[in-house]
Amino acid sequence: MNTSINPYSKEGESFQALLKIMDELRAQCPWDQKQTLESLRPLTLEEVYELSDSILQGDTQNLCKELGDVLLHIIFYAKISSESNAFGIEEVIQELCKKLIYRHPHIYGDVKVKDEEEVKKNWEQLKIKEGNSSVLGGVPKSLPSLIKAQRIQEKAAGVGFDWKDEKLVWDKVLEEMNEFQEELIQYDASGQEDRVLAQKMEEEFGDILFSLVNYARFKKINPENALEKTNQKFLKRFSYIESEAKILGEKLVPENLDWMEKTWNEAKTKV
Repeated sequence: MNTSINPYSKEGESFQALLKIMDELRAQCPWDQKQTLESLRPLTLEEVYELSDSILQGDTQNLCKELGDVLLHIIFYAKISSESNAFGIEEVIQELCKKLIYRHPHIYGDVKVKDEEEVKKNWEQLKIKEGNSSVLGGVPKSLPSLIKAQRIQEKAAGVGFDWKDEKLVWDKVLEEMNEFQEELIQYDASGQEDRVLAQKMEEEFGDILFSLVNYARFKKINPENALEKTNQKFLKRFSYIESEAKILGEKLVPENLDWMEKTWNEAKTKV
């Protein structure tokens, strides 16, 4: 199967044009010449988050632009790496093609699967065969904690370490909430000055979040997306309160909480 880019296709011509522009920028632009793998890293993270915003907002026009920005960074990394003869974009694409073919034996081999869960389990098993020393070793340390919890659970489930029933998962959520409540009672009774109890309360709260992520996984809910949508909803409603406050001359102070709650309820029906 030929998985290489055809330079004579429309896509191939566009890709070759992009590579040519990258070569020219690296040779002629002072800013592009100065960049390193390390200097690009924070900019790449920013671009990925901007891409995420476009996806959650359903902004397809901006999504196209943001995908281009991410693609530029991939090309840029490959270009810099080629200058030290480490690898180039061709090797990046070849490695990706090989990995995708190898990890999809149900498409490019004789393996049979019945659903996406079996696909994911096969994927994790193949990663172990490739030489990964740990099932969880592929989870980036710098991932945001909510996404990291989800990926840890997915990878553990990929080798069979998982709950058998979603009811048991929800029972675990309730159990963790009760344990948190017990620690909260002790902490409040201590006068909120006991550092050990504070740490224990924090630990139990973390257990609640971890168990909720687990339950979300069973219900096919992406917890990161769900929380971000709630963030956006809150921002819109609070912005409505701020707009109304400017119009009516109200102040956003604790003493005006009744008005803010009333306006919040109005916002729930308007934004």
